Amino acid sequence: MDHLQSHIEALIFCNQEPVSIKELQDCMMETIESEVKNKDIEEAVASILEKYKDDNYPFEVVESGGGYQFLTKPAYQASISVLLKQRSKKKLSTSALETLAIIAYKQPVTKGQIEQIRGVNCDYAVQKLLEKDLVEIKGKSDSIGRPMLYGTNEKFMDYFGINSLEELPQLKDFIVEENQIGKENEA
Repeated sequence: MDHLQSHIEALIFCNQEPVSIKELQDCMMETIESEVKNKDIEEAVASILEKYKDDNYPFEVVESGGGYQFLTKPAYQASISVLLKQRSKKKLSTSALETLAIIAYKQPVTKGQIEQIRGVNCDYAVQKLLEKDLVEIKGKSDSIGRPMLYGTNEKFMDYFGINSLEELPQLKDFIVEENQIGKENEA
């Protein structure tokens, strides 16, 4: 029974979504190549549920969505929130920042258009921006192959502290006079 319980515990642990008794039973029958009774699975799960009720564990097994999954206990929510917030605010790579700038100024824009401007493949940068929820798919282009159109969203504006795309710096804000000697107020 302990052997069965350990396997079930591992199966629940490795899944991001709830695992049903049926899924556990099917997996165990294939693993040990003999019949595993539904009752044995339920007893093992009950034992696991009891084990993780102990306050020494920061997580527990919860019955949810027709199955079982590991979740952290509510007492640790504040710590987890801080970590997730810190991770989401990590700096963007130069590649991702360049790609994001193109999307912000040219939106809606396809990956092909971004790659034409940058001169390199941008699959990874676009994927990272989608994961960080700074850009989103705005639809499909009418051109051949119907490529995805990308644009920024509310989280992008929040991340950069702007309220609208009109607040983005304009090119004239970055142009430096090349043929100028000294400071402007010197005559």
